Amino acid sequence: MRFTLRQLEVFAAVARLESVTRAAESLALSQSAASTSLTELERQSDCQLFDRAGKRLKLNALGRQLLPQVMALLNQAHEIEELLNGKAGFGSLSVGATLTVGNYLATLLIGAFMQRHPESQVRLHVQNTSHIIHQVANHELDLGLIEGECQHPDLEMLPWVEDELVVFCSPQHPLARRGRASLDELSGEAWILREQGSGTRRTFDQAMRHHRGMLNIRLELEHTEAIKRAVESSLGISCISRLALRDAFRRGSLVPVETPDLDLTRQFFFLWHRQKLHTAAMREFLEQCQTLTAGVRRSDEIVLPPIA
Repeated sequence: MRFTLRQLEVFAAVARLESVTRAAESLALSQSAASTSLTELERQSDCQLFDRAGKRLKLNALGRQLLPQVMALLNQAHEIEELLNGKAGFGSLSVGATLTVGNYLATLLIGAFMQRHPESQVRLHVQNTSHIIHQVANHELDLGLIEGECQHPDLEMLPWVEDELVVFCSPQHPLARRGRASLDELSGEAWILREQGSGTRRTFDQAMRHHRGMLNIRLELEHTEAIKRAVESSLGISCISRLALRDAFRRGSLVPVETPDLDLTRQFFFLWHRQKLHTAAMREFLEQCQTLTAGVRRSDEIVLPPIA
């Protein structure tokens, strides 16, 4: 073969960062060494892989076709390296999770996984749904755990467990005494919602699609804990996952408001690139997640594993 793994690493880094300088920094190379590697790869294969616009490099059609194959080969090379280092094939694992899954499930799952495989290097990225989809599509993450569906043509989805959003308020709110509300009543309330691009907001907007123009949205926040604090402070009502609220409901610091006119159910999904090589670490982590939710009807019924 005329190409080297180093050349492919540089190609993948430039594809992700769209800059030779940033790619060199991420690989601890000099800019000249990274530039030479990329130039040699294109020269040896007699083809161009990027469109140049000043200092910015964007993958062209051939480069986009090549990238998944390169990532699969680099992943296999890393697995070989781990085996040669005596690490039994459980090397690095990079997981992305949306905020509800990341804050209330993924950290404990990863903790349990690392207890069984202390030699593994696991990274968890917690972002909203649109960010996780983007990172998985660009091979920045091995696996995504998301709320709601994804229509990206390069990504594969596997249903995991059902989730349900619930409207809630502070114990002092008038709706707390009734415990339920009609759509007309909800339209007159001040709302504190997740930001656009989140799976939670997408599910809420879909459920309220015929009434969104009537809503008084007082605040949009990126974190569920901030939303809970704002509602506890009587700034408005909100709607997030029951999973994120079950402890607050038990304590009585927040109160559910049933909304029989709204469909607030959704699905949690696993997400990966269609051409992603499933490493041993990925396969075991997926199996661990599915074992945790076996026989569970809804996410807030999951019995979370203790971490020693």
